[in-house]
Order: sequence, then C-alpha cells, then structure tokens
Amino acid sequence: MTTHRAVRAYVRDDASHPPLLSPDYRSTLVRAPSRPLILLRHSLTELTGPLLGEGRVTGTDADLTRQHAAEPIGQRIIVHGRVVDSDGRAVPHTLVELWQANAGGRYRHAIDVASSAALDPNFTGVGRALTDSDGRYRFTTIRPGAYAWGNHDNAWRPAHIHFSLFGRAFTQRLVTQMYFPDDPLFPYDPIWNSVPDPRARQRLVSRFDLATTEPAWALAYEFDIVLRGRDATPFETEVDDE
Repeated sequence: MTTHRAVRAYVRDDASHPPLLSPDYRSTLVRAPSRPLILLRHSLTELTGPLLGEGRVTGTDADLTRQHAAEPIGQRIIVHGRVVDSDGRAVPHTLVELWQANAGGRYRHAIDVASSAALDPNFTGVGRALTDSDGRYRFTTIRPGAYAWGNHDNAWRPAHIHFSLFGRAFTQRLVTQMYFPDDPLFPYDPIWNSVPDPRARQRLVSRFDLATTEPAWALAYEFDIVLRGRDATPFETEVDDE
C-alpha cells in the first residue's frame, strides 16, 4: 500500500508581497500565470543540489570593486546587513547573491542595449557572499545609477540592487530588491508600487549607516533581510520549502 504524506503549503501574504499580475508593471502581463498553480513535490535532485560551501565563495566575490584590473567608475559603497527568520534568529551560512547596474545605470547583459550609458570595463555588477554564524553579510560595490526602461512613457527605475538568497536547497531561492533612502523616483515606479502595503515597501529601503562608513573611502548602507513573518522583506517570488 502506498502512503501519501501531506505537503505543507506556504500561505503567501498578499498584503505585503507584490501580486504576480500587476498591470502597471507591463512585463507581468505576459509572464504571470493564467491558470491555478499546482504544487509539485520536490524530487531528490531538486532537494540536494547544487550546494555552495565556503570553499567556493571567495572574498573577492563580495568586493565588486576588486574583480578587474582597475576600480570601477562611481561612488564606492558598503552594503551590509543580517539575514534573520521571523523570530529574529540568524540564518547562518546561507548564500547571498547580488547583481546591479553600473554607475551610469547600465547592466553588463547582452539584452541591455537600449541604455545610452557606457559599459564600465572594470565593473561586472555581480557578487556573492555567505552569511557568517550571526547571519551577517557584507559587500563592497558602487552605487548604481537610475535608468530608463520601456514600461511606459518617460519611465525610470529608482536606483536599486537585486538580492538573491538560497536556503537549504536550490529550490528555496528568494529574490528581492534593495533601494536607497529618499529616492525621488519612488512615486513613479510601478515595481515599487506593486507592493500593496506602504510599510512593506519601506522594508525594501536600506538605511544610511554612518558608523560603518569608512572615512574618505566608502559610504555605507544597511539592509536586513527578514524571512517570513509580519516584518518579512517583500520578495518577488515565494517557494514552498516542504
């Protein structure tokens, strides 16, 4: 006789996380699911790989200003914070990845050809780090520029950095964006405004951190990431961890 184990589904907080279909954000019109979602059990392959340990992540991976022959153009910044769960407990040794545009607002990507900004030969715009035993991470990078995009007339995206987090398995990936304080483009950005709760939107904004700023070298911003719970960071997708 075959026994079927009940699968625990994650109940998404639609008041905080952006809807899969947000008409003002035009890309969702073609990529949002049009049929009810089906919960699929994870196979052994999905649950067991790939795994990234300390030996595969180096210090240079977290310093985007030292990955090339010279330093990139732009304002050097430190981005740091903690990854914690809904009870405030640290999430240690988890992989944190980021990617971003350069100081002129251009990504080093084959399809980002519409921007009038030049590519920076000394800036790739990608990095990764493992959180320490207290759930802390730290990156050195440059502040990205705002950029025009074709969503609507005269559309500009606020300066932001994309974050990706991995849990115990590859299928547990979460993706979000970090913004900078007091950006004047917030009221005009449909991605920012797709988060229904204004308080949840503010959890996407980093905090200027003078204490961590390194004099005459780099400004610093703190961005804590909370997984689930009332104070969770809004994510672009939610994945059930069974």
